[in-house]
Amino acid sequence: MKTRFWKYEGAGNDFVLLDCRGTNFEPSEEFIRAICSRRTGVGADGAMMLTDSEAYDFGMRYFNSDGPEATMCGNGGRCIVWFADLLGIGGDRKTFEAVDGVHTAEILSRNGTTAIVKLQMVDVDSVTVDAEGDVLLDTGSPHLVRVVDTLDMDVVGIGAALRYGPKTAPTKGANINFVKVEGEGRLSLRTYERGVEDETLACGTGATATAIAICHTQQPAVRHFDLAARGGNLAVDFEKGDDGRYTNIHLTGPARVVFEGELV
Repeated sequence: MKTRFWKYEGAGNDFVLLDCRGTNFEPSEEFIRAICSRRTGVGADGAMMLTDSEAYDFGMRYFNSDGPEATMCGNGGRCIVWFADLLGIGGDRKTFEAVDGVHTAEILSRNGTTAIVKLQMVDVDSVTVDAEGDVLLDTGSPHLVRVVDTLDMDVVGIGAALRYGPKTAPTKGANINFVKVEGEGRLSLRTYERGVEDETLACGTGATATAIAICHTQQPAVRHFDLAARGGNLAVDFEKGDDGRYTNIHLTGPARVVFEGELV
């Protein structure tokens, strides 16, 4: 049976998307690994299913390239919003349900195959800073943020050690973000992603976590951050309450159609 798919990317974080409305398709881990393989498949950091939703415009299911269904993906969330738009679902503002809850997104601009999408992320109730200065928080996926002087480093080696280390054991591992502070509200970062088990060119929940971590530890007055990832630029803005909670969090960045095809 032929399976139609679409390839999207958001700041270099790439995904295979499937329109699963009106079906009961349940992908196996083997299927996800095969379609995401960069040598024998389409090639992607992860795969997403756009599904029916009774209460919202659509549903989102996300799978990392290692196979199992995973936690929230911010760049994937922007891409699936653009995917839904090109399928004729909803208007400029869309609401969808994902594994971490309900998200609202707005398409700010459209230019051919590319859109700029502003995605509301989940609130962050707590931020933990350990004795070494590493920051741990959950932005829909668990993250560890480490401030570094240079990003010219072994992201995969150090990231893998931290991802499987005792700091992230309570969440069965976390995504590891290395951030260089470039100025007030300006950050550069590289990310090692669990489930991909490699560096990715960008990470949306990671960018969100990094911005909040720097606000929490170094720039308490800043509410908007511009972040340069290896695959492109992202922006994060939020509100911070007197109780230390971060709310009204938004991740803004590009989403682009790369190509579409059929698996045979």
